[in-house]
Amino acid sequence: MTAPTAAVRDLALALPSRDLPAYLYDLDALGAHAARVRAALPERVELYYAAKANPEPRLLATLSPHCDGFEVASGGELAHVAAAVPGRPRAFGGPGKTPDEIRSALRAGIHRIHAESLHELRVLARLTDGPGTGRPLGVLLRFNLPLDPETARGSALAMGGTPSPFGIDPADADEAVRLVTGAPGLALRGVHAHLASGLDAPALLSVARSVVGWAEELTVRHRLPLHEVNIGGGMGVDYGRPGDRFDWTAYGHGLAALLASRPGLRLRVEPGRALTAYCGWYATEVLDVKRSRDEDFAVVRGGTHHLRTPATKGHDQPCAVLPVGTWTEPWPRPAARSGRVTLTGQLCTPKDVLARGVPAPGLRAGDRVLFGLAGAYAWNISHHDFLMHPRPGFHFLGTDGGPAPGPTVPGAGT
Repeated sequence: MTAPTAAVRDLALALPSRDLPAYLYDLDALGAHAARVRAALPERVELYYAAKANPEPRLLATLSPHCDGFEVASGGELAHVAAAVPGRPRAFGGPGKTPDEIRSALRAGIHRIHAESLHELRVLARLTDGPGTGRPLGVLLRFNLPLDPETARGSALAMGGTPSPFGIDPADADEAVRLVTGAPGLALRGVHAHLASGLDAPALLSVARSVVGWAEELTVRHRLPLHEVNIGGGMGVDYGRPGDRFDWTAYGHGLAALLASRPGLRLRVEPGRALTAYCGWYATEVLDVKRSRDEDFAVVRGGTHHLRTPATKGHDQPCAVLPVGTWTEPWPRPAARSGRVTLTGQLCTPKDVLARGVPAPGLRAGDRVLFGLAGAYAWNISHHDFLMHPRPGFHFLGTDGGPAPGPTVPGAGT
């Protein structure tokens, strides 16, 4: 895995056992990464952070200077982001928006709304019709557009090109345009399409070109200007090769070429995982090491009820072992006998596996383990209350002079 910073490593070793497991976030590393991403993107490409990836308030505040806005996908996220980073633009996406959520978005002065269906457009038209509703609401029509089969096979998660609850079917595109242009309270700004996740820069650029071309055909057919195209997120994060990073420089150059002949067009990207995954670590302690049928297992504090990512995605979470020399018990210290160890949590299920076959010769009870790439879709998607184990602590390093003074309220802001 990408080696933890010295501050993260030192804190993981310094925390007493009673304060583990804990999430450790390096805010300086996050800010530096976000700044590099922003610098790699052309001027007419807006960078929005998908708050669903990790909505911790201090992460949002660290990202805010480098982002043009935030993408939210529920009324709860809408309010949470407004409280964490007041005054920043928000785009409201996601299927199944309730009328109350839409009303809240209108009262909050939402920057954009991504319409997911004809029914949702009719609800939007009704709620924005009448005196006192203010300027027209900017709408991006989200479409479930075709996705090249080879691109779909190479993605971690395909969300377009097949039957899906996400977006409007292209067969309904003309009706969708008519609904927006016929509603006084709505203003058609362009098209949204997030078709796949886990792609490299060449694949995402191919998708972007396809989406922009399709959006141009639609607006030309209706004799309308195309102001914006939101090409979504989906930048790959490789848990098997954590040292590999998405090529933001190549991606930025490709988007600049796409925009060169389109002076009136603005693009928007919405990364989540690719911004915050690398800044977070899940620190824990080995409780026991045992051998079963010629295989070594290490049971750690916590597990997939805190860090759901490996179980959800079916991968091994990258990790680093931090040896601890102290052992105060009067009996022999449990230790691995082979060179590879499977790391499991405390849950009463064989699915509670964080990583299999980790090269950790001599791993012992009492050693610490740091699981990397834990800054996105980790704590906030986990089944926290299963078996009612204690929740982890949260520590934030950097930007304000070092670690936070003790763990925060577990899960604050999620």
